Amino acid sequence: MRSVVRWWCFPRLERIVSRRYAISVLALWSPVDVTLGIIGPLGAAAAAGTALVIDLDVHGPPFGGAFSLADLVADGPTRAQLEPSKQGPAVLRNGGIDADQAAEVVSALIERWPNVVLRCPPSTGASSQAIALLPLLPEPFTPKVEGRVVYQDTRLPRPRSPLGPVLPVPRAGTVRALLAGSRPSPGDRWVRAFRQVWEM
Repeated sequence: MRSVVRWWCFPRLERIVSRRYAISVLALWSPVDVTLGIIGPLGAAAAAGTALVIDLDVHGPPFGGAFSLADLVADGPTRAQLEPSKQGPAVLRNGGIDADQAAEVVSALIERWPNVVLRCPPSTGASSQAIALLPLLPEPFTPKVEGRVVYQDTRLPRPRSPLGPVLPVPRAGTVRALLAGSRPSPGDRWVRAFRQVWEM
């Protein structure tokens, strides 16, 4: 039995993926907050346990790692590069390649990883089915986009009307750990809050 998995960041790209894998794919984008656009996908991966963040943004940050998505496309991936080598989250930086050109490699990664987070570029647009990560600011400054949205609390006064799910303010140590390539504490409140995002 096979099913079609649509890439929410790039709706025109579709790929047949086998159901025999426990596939869970989450696409995230942040149109206005660069920091949230970086740490959000990392937090989502940490919440899922063993998960791979694939950066689909050509201008994405210089995440660490021995190879990039562009490298896998140019050289052809090995089986070891397509599968988790250990439990926990991992990140695959972009390396300067458009998602359309990486279609086959991304599909192969989705097939072999239990959970995948697609880090979509800020220009993704509300017409996609990716979930937007937006800062929660006082009225009338909270940004709004159409489609599914998760808000990041900022300790500033909240709008009176609820706009959608709200993530708690992350601890400084959590942000430092994520940016350093370390996994935050399993009980971290901000990371645990991303479980509701997976359920969306």
